[in-house]
Amino acid sequence: MTISIGTAGASASAAESITPAFPAGATVGKLAVLQVVSGHQDDPIPSTPSGWTLAGSNSGGGGVFGAAAGPRRVTFFVRQLLGSDTAPTVTIPTGGVGSTIAARIYVLARTAGTGWRWAFAGAEDTSSGTGFSAVSATALTWKAGDFAVIGYGIPLSTATFSAEAAAATGITFGTVTEQADDSITAGHDSRFVTATGAVSTGTGTQAPTLSATLSAASTGVAGVLRVREASADMDALPQSVFPPRNLISTTGLLSDNIVSVSLYRQVGNMLTPVRAATGVDVTGSDVFLRIDAEQPFGVAHEYLAVLTDTNGLQWSIYSSTLTSTVDSDVISDAIRGIGAAVKVESPLEWQRTRDATKFNVGGRIVVVGKRRSAPSTTMTVRTETDAAGDDLNEVLDDLTEGVLLFRKQTSLSRLDGYYALTDDSEAPNWFDAFRWFQLEVQSTEAWPTILEAAGFTLQDIADNYTSLQDIADDFTPGSLLDIALFDFGTV
Repeated sequence: MTISIGTAGASASAAESITPAFPAGATVGKLAVLQVVSGHQDDPIPSTPSGWTLAGSNSGGGGVFGAAAGPRRVTFFVRQLLGSDTAPTVTIPTGGVGSTIAARIYVLARTAGTGWRWAFAGAEDTSSGTGFSAVSATALTWKAGDFAVIGYGIPLSTATFSAEAAAATGITFGTVTEQADDSITAGHDSRFVTATGAVSTGTGTQAPTLSATLSAASTGVAGVLRVREASADMDALPQSVFPPRNLISTTGLLSDNIVSVSLYRQVGNMLTPVRAATGVDVTGSDVFLRIDAEQPFGVAHEYLAVLTDTNGLQWSIYSSTLTSTVDSDVISDAIRGIGAAVKVESPLEWQRTRDATKFNVGGRIVVVGKRRSAPSTTMTVRTETDAAGDDLNEVLDDLTEGVLLFRKQTSLSRLDGYYALTDDSEAPNWFDAFRWFQLEVQSTEAWPTILEAAGFTLQDIADNYTSLQDIADDFTPGSLLDIALFDFGTV
């Protein structure tokens, strides 16, 4: 696992607006790093170019903004390249006296990983001298292989840099290489400096110290962009059981220092939280698993994981697209992990009531009432085998909080939903296995989100194994995680 830097783009500088060019080798999948050094009487963060992400910004150096004096700002933007990228334009507000802005683009390549991760720490040196040293107040996570892009900005355009370095307790950085040392004479002047290096050994969460040697005394600002090859990945695995359910797994969390995970099911542009998977603390865990037993049928969907790391940064990763298919309508209890194949026998005649009172006011009828209720109906469904009829009775016998989930064979938003069962009746045939069930139901909310959907049940294990030794034989060597990931429908 190695991150490397290619050639630098050409320097661009002006008073208020710049459009730096991409360097050679800016190809799809690589990470473009746009470093900006700016100065302005109001000290704003430069505008974020379209399609780029602000990774971090820091102002410092002390004093009052002026010619060869006062604070300067270092800002980093990042963008994973798509292959059809255009040069970005970065601006600071117009009308400032002595405004100055400069930028370069660097392109990073990686040899492994599932994507890019970054974090930023800024620092300032307010003590004028030739020994620049800035201690950050922000602790970043570090490990071997992390790549550091160090940016400096000072108000003195004529002071050259050398011996740029980064240091953190318990972390060893390899050779730090200067990438740019530009004199910026636009506006009130500045010095634009970049250096890069990588962590060779050490792991920990430490605030970095950024240092350098200047040819003339100055104050200034510095910032480091820590870049890492991402390890976190996710997958959605359909389980070969009835009713269908998907196992969503997120892995590689420890390497990315992920402390919280939220999972969502995405259908078109609609996001729905996966049960018991919102803002879950995963500190110290490398894998996070959840079962989705409430997905639509016959509709393409995917899963989104929002990962939060120790620095509070959020990252989004997606699963592949899948479609759950069935050959019937389904009534299920996701919490217990059971369901039944049914056929709807008649249209649903929704009834809605409204708590209202009529008043005769001087011959004029006035109605005062509340909102109408959620719909209720008598749902008539048919099961066509003894097993399906027994399955439905098992579902109805002990519904979690009295709520069932109904889904059409090809999901329909106007029919799919959660229903509270009040009464039911069963009418079996004498001459075949058909049974008709009349279910008195009221549209209601889903089960509380704290209730987790069952991944596999004890019945699943009993259907596939006759003894504990059989289980041990199948999962040796292994761990309990192997059982959680196992598809019992394939045994």
